[in-house]
Amino acid sequence: MRVLVVGGTKFVGRHIVAAAIEAGHDVALLHRGRTGAGLFLDAEHRLADRDDTAALSAALADGVWDATLDVSAYLPRQVTALADALDGRGGRYVFVSTTSVYDPRTAGFTEDGRVVGEIDPEPETVTDATYGPLKVGCERLARERFHAPLVIRPTYVIGPWDHSQRFDYWVQRIARGGEVLAPGDADAPMQVIDARDLADFVVASLATGRVGTFHLVGASATYTFGDLLDDIATGVGATDTTVTWVENAFLRAAGETARTLPLWSAGDPVEDLASTADPAASLAAGLRVRPVADSARDVLVGGRPLERFMTRDREAELLRRYLGQGS
Repeated sequence: MRVLVVGGTKFVGRHIVAAAIEAGHDVALLHRGRTGAGLFLDAEHRLADRDDTAALSAALADGVWDATLDVSAYLPRQVTALADALDGRGGRYVFVSTTSVYDPRTAGFTEDGRVVGEIDPEPETVTDATYGPLKVGCERLARERFHAPLVIRPTYVIGPWDHSQRFDYWVQRIARGGEVLAPGDADAPMQVIDARDLADFVVASLATGRVGTFHLVGASATYTFGDLLDDIATGVGATDTTVTWVENAFLRAAGETARTLPLWSAGDPVEDLASTADPAASLAAGLRVRPVADSARDVLVGGRPLERFMTRDREAELLRRYLGQGS
């Protein structure tokens, strides 16, 4: 099968391309050439910035594909430009979206759950506030411009080569040992999916002709932050690590956010609900989910130095202040 991957050199796309090549597909990558040097030498590389419509059209002026896998559309106009450039030559369309499209009202919501409204006019940039609404617009255009697309809605994606390093922070912190500051509540909802499991599901869907919308959020709607840290500890073999859960209000008052303590919802009830998506449809369709402990072990082995998040000194300071309250 001839497969076009839009993106394909960073994290999720990188794993999808690897799985597609492993499955024997003839893969072409459309990317900007910034992160793909030396990757997938047996694949075809077409270089263009998808936001440059003229360059995009030129890069895709020839060729016919059985499927187009889009992992890098964040703005509705990017989906429109891709559809125009392919002009019906892209085959089946697979769009990687997000569970951030939802406006959840109850836990355990399914793929037909309530989504947020779109933004009109379309903003120029993606922010935390616009991310979900913009993906809703992308999904709408995917259905309007491509016949019977497959829409993938993952939650937090983890695994090797994650440039966000959100999961990596907790892996490296727990592996280092000592007293770990854990934010909020141990029973706060948490859903993660390894990028390699996502990639395998997407590539397997090419063979089966699967269409529709699927949550890729792990194997449970009741997984928690505490479960995540326990599984990480198992994966990295942590034996001298203790976890101290620090209240949301204390951390918010201290000025901490998810940018310093990744994967933390800061006690936001809407964000917590968003991590309770029902995985039943994807599991019934054949999604296989590796243990989080395995993901943690693989991330630790190939880990890169962390570039951000909470420092050791700041963590120690906050623990002293928190544990010293009332003494």
